[in-house]
Amino acid sequence: MSTTTENPRFHALIPCAGTGSRAGTPVPKQYQAVAGQPMVMHTLQALARVPLIAQGWVVVSPGDDFALPEGASWPARFTRLSCGGATRAESVFNGLDVMLANGVPAHDWVLVHDAARCLVTPEAVSALIEACRDDPVGGLLALPLPDTLKTQKSEGVPRVEATVPREGKWLAQTPQMFRLGALHQALEQAAKTGFAGITDEASAMEQQGLSPRLVPGSAMNLKVTYPADFAFAEAVLKAKP
Repeated sequence: MSTTTENPRFHALIPCAGTGSRAGTPVPKQYQAVAGQPMVMHTLQALARVPLIAQGWVVVSPGDDFALPEGASWPARFTRLSCGGATRAESVFNGLDVMLANGVPAHDWVLVHDAARCLVTPEAVSALIEACRDDPVGGLLALPLPDTLKTQKSEGVPRVEATVPREGKWLAQTPQMFRLGALHQALEQAAKTGFAGITDEASAMEQQGLSPRLVPGSAMNLKVTYPADFAFAEAVLKAKP
């Protein structure tokens, strides 16, 4: 893996191969219409407005035949890759493989972002880049836990087992920004155990003994998951100029 850091570029990688089973939508949730267009288009358009992002890579399932509405297209500089895997981690790993095969240098930065976080702002992404571009590890947008945290008893109806101190606890968001070579190496190691314990890119880096930087994000940057989330995202997007 190249260790040079001369003039690294910034890439966005968007895993877009999920089925969105919890969303209860007739199509994969990333393609569900929100404020007049498929949700993923709002996500890509926000990332495309980040000046430092040189290129975007959208990882879809090999059999994905979803047709964008008439007149819509992937934003300029965003390439569609039909190499999605069975899990999010596998899709990201496959996408990184293709990037390396296409000559993207290992020292370039990759910002992995959920297709379903359609309310992310270019300003938040730019803040992550500025905070992490000189960091030896990289980092992620995250939100300090604002509410009281409870654990649940393991049997019967859900009941509180204990109250957990919230100090020092964060809710991980995306984008998550790491060097292409380092993240690929971390996920390659994780692939040997079927990506066990890998819930995001930061967790793969943590398994390598690294400590990603936490960059404060926003509660607005939620991951659209449940039916009520779609109504919230629709209202926010329609309220934008």
